[in-house]
Amino acid sequence: MRDFYSILGVKRDAGADEIKAAWRTKAKSVHPDQNRDDPNAHNRFAEMGRAYEVLKDPAKRSRYDQQRSKVEALEREQTIMQQRNAAREAAEKAKIAKANAERILAELAQAEAEKAKAEAAAAAKAEAARAAKQAKSAKPDPKAEAAKSKGEGSTADNGAKPAPAGPSADAGKSQAAGAGGAGAKSEGPEDIVSRIFGDSPEAAVAAEQLKRDQEASDLNDGIPLRTTSSPLLAPIELFSSLVRRLRRTPPPPPPEKAPDVFAEAIVAISDLLEQKAVPVTLTDGREVRVPLSGATEGHVVKLKGQGLKFQGLLRGDLAVTIRILRSERFAVDGFDIKTVLPITLENAVLGCETEVEGPEGPVKITVPPWSNSDQAIRVEALGLPDGDGGRGALVVELRVMLWEKPDEKVTDLMRLMREGLYI
Repeated sequence: MRDFYSILGVKRDAGADEIKAAWRTKAKSVHPDQNRDDPNAHNRFAEMGRAYEVLKDPAKRSRYDQQRSKVEALEREQTIMQQRNAAREAAEKAKIAKANAERILAELAQAEAEKAKAEAAAAAKAEAARAAKQAKSAKPDPKAEAAKSKGEGSTADNGAKPAPAGPSADAGKSQAAGAGGAGAKSEGPEDIVSRIFGDSPEAAVAAEQLKRDQEASDLNDGIPLRTTSSPLLAPIELFSSLVRRLRRTPPPPPPEKAPDVFAEAIVAISDLLEQKAVPVTLTDGREVRVPLSGATEGHVVKLKGQGLKFQGLLRGDLAVTIRILRSERFAVDGFDIKTVLPITLENAVLGCETEVEGPEGPVKITVPPWSNSDQAIRVEALGLPDGDGGRGALVVELRVMLWEKPDEKVTDLMRLMREGLYI
């Protein structure tokens, strides 16, 4: 839908005179006779003519504004739905990526468990081989047995006891040494994480965190809560802790909200000055009251929980755009109220004290000497409330007007100023 206001280069609240002046200016610049080398000049001139035909007629302009508002509301609703669909697709992709990450972590955990199992089997096999070797070396010799029996007899005669010796003592020593060696070679969280994930800063942080968690869970006033696990199972336990940490379930997402409803409220300047709520009838037949605190042309008032309602979704909001009813006497620019004051030529030259009709009654103003047309006089705190305790201004634009009938004295004076003194 073409924007006729943009084609003519005027604002949506432009008056009839401004639209007519803009059309005349644009028509001269885009006329086909002035752009003979442009093949699209005729189309642009015709489009500008259609825009002026619609906007110069109040009834056609009102219908055009209503239709354009509906189109803009539909476009906003479509944009919101597209954004929600894009967010939903992104959530699905994130869910798939999370599932893939969990599968990879599970595969890594299984591989680490198999590795630990193989290492445990190899350690058990080496221990069995070492025990068999020790048993073979401790096998008794017949000659040594005879000598031992003979020595025991002589010892018994003397009443002395032999000192303990032999493979059993050596085995005890080897077991003690093995226990001490295992204790000396036990890996800490830093070593295990470094062995699994490498020497990276992230691995060091994970090891430090796991170490603090283990100390906090193992000690209660200095008393261990559970026995220390085997050094062979320490990597598996550490990896399991990492997997549990990475698999922490995120908080459930909040329920999705239904799309918002868009509407327009056409209000008068007096409604904005009184700051009273105005009723708006929605397409579903509901009537809601829209507050006007700090509102002006184009402001959007959002009412929470007044939009569409669907099962399983949070209720949407209602967004109401404020449109000010056009007035022949006043116009709104932000929080300022504009009006026009016609003055005569002598008052423009000499200045005067006069009154202008404001939205809340007559207002006295002072026209300074030698004032031009389009010069503005601002009267503060007589505009629209801005919602913060302040108000805009009443802006009075001066228009120098001639008398209805020609005046000979003024005509002679103007001729004298233009052509000089003559006899």
